[in-house]
Amino acid sequence: MQLDLNLLTALDALLEEGSVTGAAERLHVTAPAMSRSLGRIRKATGDQILVRTGRTMVPTPRALAIRTQVHALVQQAHELLSARQELDLATLERVFTVRWHDALTAACGTALIAAVHRQAPGVQLRLPAEPGTDSPELRRGEVDLESSSSTPKPADVRHRLVGRDRLVVTVRPGHPLTEGPLDIERYAAAEHVTVSRRGRLSDPIDDALTRHGQRRGVVSATPAAAIALQLAHDTDLVATVPDAVTRTARERLGLVTLPLPLPMPAVPLYLLWHQRHDTDRAHTWLLDLATETIQDLFTAPAES
Repeated sequence: MQLDLNLLTALDALLEEGSVTGAAERLHVTAPAMSRSLGRIRKATGDQILVRTGRTMVPTPRALAIRTQVHALVQQAHELLSARQELDLATLERVFTVRWHDALTAACGTALIAAVHRQAPGVQLRLPAEPGTDSPELRRGEVDLESSSSTPKPADVRHRLVGRDRLVVTVRPGHPLTEGPLDIERYAAAEHVTVSRRGRLSDPIDDALTRHGQRRGVVSATPAAAIALQLAHDTDLVATVPDAVTRTARERLGLVTLPLPLPMPAVPLYLLWHQRHDTDRAHTWLLDLATETIQDLFTAPAES
């Protein structure tokens, strides 16, 4: 049986978009043409691939099982055929998925989108929220660029240090901690909110306080820095957050920033990507642009 390798591209788009119409728009073909491709894919695989459930289409178990392999094959083919070509940003058409933590997305997501669109108007960005648990989506090819405060453990995941942030104490105007010098005892005695996508009520700050014979009272754990900052604005809760990536959000809320009265190491910020993109010029362009955008946060003047 003679196979049409173009069906791999169609299959990848169908599994990514979950609809014939979406896949057709992504590949710039008509919906009837994509529907015919789906028919040929079904005949070649002996599987329905996508089945209709109400007004939507869902992948079959076979489709879910081969999705990662299909995406990887399409990416490899793209890299193989474009390796010797110059990158033309004006005509580049790609969809990149950039998954950063919420504070980083809020701080410079807009700047990254604007820069990408200005240089490569055919490129689309997805900025999904972080999941509550670690996931292998970077290795599966479902995420192109990720942020992290630690280096990756898998050897096939690359990393680049793009900055180091410091922790600061954030409170509402008129908060009792703004009256007089802030020392470890007063800091620990206040009521606190933590930021944890896993819902953890403690973090390295608590370990440092324990070493100084102190313990703080944590009232709540929030999944996003924006929620913690809003709580700090509306209540007497204290939010201890990275300085650079939350500076704009703090200024918008009119919050008061105090130095952390506790010696803590700087918080590193890494960008992670899979090694499959090492020779992908478009991905390298995005990585460099993201790096430049993030580093602008650390060169901005700090609050007094």
